[in-house]
Amino acid sequence: MGKGQLSSLSVIKTGPRARILQQWGNTAVENSIIDSSLYTKYDVKRGLREISGKGVLAGLTKIGEISAYTTDDKGQPIPQPGELIYRGIDINHLVEGFSSEGRLGFEETSFLLLFGRLPKKEELELFSHLLASKRRFPPGFVQSAILDMPGQDMMNAMSRGVLALYTYDKNADDTAIPNVLKQSLNLIAAFPLLAVYAYQAYLRRYKNGSMVIHRPQKRLSTAENILHMLRPDSSYTRTEARLLDLALVLHAEHGGGNNSSFTTHVVSSSGTDTYSAIVAALASLKGPKHGGANVKSVDMLDNIKENVRDWKDDNEIERHLERILRKEAFDRSGLIYGVGHAVYSVSDPRAEILRIHARDLAKEKGLAEEFQLFTRVEELAPKVIGRVRKMYKGVCANVDFYSGFIYKMLGIPEELNTPLFAIARIVGWSAHRIEELANGGKIIRPAYRSVSDRGVYVPMEER
Repeated sequence: MGKGQLSSLSVIKTGPRARILQQWGNTAVENSIIDSSLYTKYDVKRGLREISGKGVLAGLTKIGEISAYTTDDKGQPIPQPGELIYRGIDINHLVEGFSSEGRLGFEETSFLLLFGRLPKKEELELFSHLLASKRRFPPGFVQSAILDMPGQDMMNAMSRGVLALYTYDKNADDTAIPNVLKQSLNLIAAFPLLAVYAYQAYLRRYKNGSMVIHRPQKRLSTAENILHMLRPDSSYTRTEARLLDLALVLHAEHGGGNNSSFTTHVVSSSGTDTYSAIVAALASLKGPKHGGANVKSVDMLDNIKENVRDWKDDNEIERHLERILRKEAFDRSGLIYGVGHAVYSVSDPRAEILRIHARDLAKEKGLAEEFQLFTRVEELAPKVIGRVRKMYKGVCANVDFYSGFIYKMLGIPEELNTPLFAIARIVGWSAHRIEELANGGKIIRPAYRSVSDRGVYVPMEER
């Protein structure tokens, strides 16, 4: 960029152009606002959800299922504790299965989601070895695509890395299922490296820290390799690896209707390449209303700790939660992060599982009081939300509420919270992409109704 371009940018930031852009921005907003009553008039399902919170049926899937209610004789929904099913297997049974056998479960879960059945012992070993063999980049890739291009946002850095990998693939645009499966396995193996190495580059460039690049170890699992590559001394305990592995399992899939998986279906239905589809999913997950909520949840709890003097005083906690809801505290968004879900209303099974393990780790780390504050907020927030907001269904703590706290106890930097979500969910995205392509569906193209007034072209001199 030349000097002229730099000075031009500075003028945009500080000079008359900034005021013009502000005016144009205001004009754009004024002409974008739609009367909210029109959504009711035309029966628009905003967010592709009914007013009760039930999602509009937009597709079918055999990969994941979430359930939060049953129906009575008249077809009316009856809320119930949430269920999460992976390929027909309840998540609680899946976790209990590999845990009772003393094994880590992410690789087994990945096989299940991709291929629709649990692997035999020999298949699991082969699959794990295959992923391990793929945990490497082309020569010079780490330097040129990651270290030489550090960024302050790890999700964007990962997206850039995925698009860079496209250029190394001789069959990048081949959408035949065998090739897509090969690409998916490559990306599943690459995601931990993309995330951790991007963070190391960020440390060096923006935090004046030391950058340590560890090669992944073939004998280690995905969770173990993340801790090995992230920590300067590569050390971790079995308990830490088990808990991180569990978090990956619980984040790996959540049905076809969640924002990033639906994005994968939408983009894949256009016939585009695997890399573009996965980058689109990453962009979706980055949002604070989706995967980015785990970071916000931790920040919000830090805010509560700073502003609530007595962590055992429910009334004081409730008052601060009300201030958050009324946009008077924390980030002024009016959201209690980690509480509420598009589907679950009574409980999120992922949060239920993580709560148990978070409690145990909190005791080990001397953070029992902080954990008790978490549980109080989890209990009180739905009551406060019910008082302050008009509610059509119940709310409960979701997976983000405890996952961020667990990552904090594991010493994982906040910048990697959402990338960890992506490292897990790439498995679900890959399965959904394959499902979309295998069924040869139409391009996904819902309807939007125009509510703009008709006008006529006005000649320049008459405007």
